[in-house]
Amino acid sequence: MQGLPIKDKDNDFLLGLIKKLSQFYFVDVLGFALMGNHFHLVIRMYPESDPTDDEIKERLQKYYGDELNVTGVLISDYRKRLTNLGAYVKDIKQGFTRYFNKKYGRRGFFWGDRFKSMIVQDGLSLVNLLAYIDLNPIRAGIVKKPEDYRWSSLGYHAQTGNKDGFLSIDFGLKEWNELDHKEIVRKYRQFVYETGAVDAGKGKTIDQKVVEKARKKGYKISRVERFRYRCRYFTDSGVIGGKDFVQEVFDQVKHLLGSKDERKFTPVGGVEGLYSMKRLGQT
Repeated sequence: MQGLPIKDKDNDFLLGLIKKLSQFYFVDVLGFALMGNHFHLVIRMYPESDPTDDEIKERLQKYYGDELNVTGVLISDYRKRLTNLGAYVKDIKQGFTRYFNKKYGRRGFFWGDRFKSMIVQDGLSLVNLLAYIDLNPIRAGIVKKPEDYRWSSLGYHAQTGNKDGFLSIDFGLKEWNELDHKEIVRKYRQFVYETGAVDAGKGKTIDQKVVEKARKKGYKISRVERFRYRCRYFTDSGVIGGKDFVQEVFDQVKHLLGSKDERKFTPVGGVEGLYSMKRLGQT
């Protein structure tokens, strides 16, 4: 999907929007890559017959609030909508357009073309597609390793540990014979690296030295590497430390910002007792 250039903070909003709508719609997200002017999603939509009335009612009330009067007619209408790919993508595109137009003081459409979709078979076809998407930042020359890119599947796995279980790892690869989530991600990472090291004639590939280093480690991401990936909080944050420390610093400069709001402090993933707060000049 093509559009205007998207900045880092805009990608953060877009990812949050996709996560929110993916909890509303009956959909599993297997992979994604949010780029500077387009995004890719690999999803599995539930059949219309799958959701029960109670499941639909629960999602409607969670999304709109308990005051929503959920009738039989409403459930029937939403059964069709919440299992419809077009409606899901439309909500993502329109939600992001409203955000972008308001933030940058513009009007009109944001995304240039209608979204393109394809049906992909489980197994090797699916994993190849996921790898192709995760390698977008490599081909574009943005990063040297796929998991270094924050707005992609491997980046999300490595940097957040698949926070909130956002991504499904049911790739349909029975030959992997794995049930352990970490091992499935490790094998998928191996597949991406080996695929990304092959010159397909389209953009850059993963450097052979990077691949060799990952091979020696068995394609496992060490605890040190996980911490390093999560250190993006150090560059994205204005204050980082224990919760009391972050609160104390904010209280000391609050009057300079003219802010009456209470800041929400974010735990740094994988580091117990460490919190961060966005830069004080940011909203």
